[in-house]
Amino acid sequence: MKNLTDMMKQAQQLQSKLADTQAELENAEVEGASGAVLVKVTLSGKGSMKRLHIDPSLMKPDDAEILEDLIVAAFNDGKAKAEALVAERMKELTGGLPLPPGMNFGL
Repeated sequence: MKNLTDMMKQAQQLQSKLADTQAELENAEVEGASGAVLVKVTLSGKGSMKRLHIDPSLMKPDDAEILEDLIVAAFNDGKAKAEALVAERMKELTGGLPLPPGMNFGL
């Protein structure tokens, strides 16, 4: 029975750490950029866009398509960084043990 009690304590500790990590990731920020930093997006660690900055030099009607492409590229750069941050935190939580794909406990 002692082993079961120890396992339950460990599970509770892991659950608490997961909740802390989720809150940390929600407050964390990563920045993606494109076009030599003419377009920047700031995302939460969970991938929600928080801010968008567009250099005023890009605000020309003829450049709308370029600007749209740069925004998409900046967002994708930021999203990749957010996903790397989540993977790093999960690795810390699991002691380096790999998790099956999709099993990130809502992070």
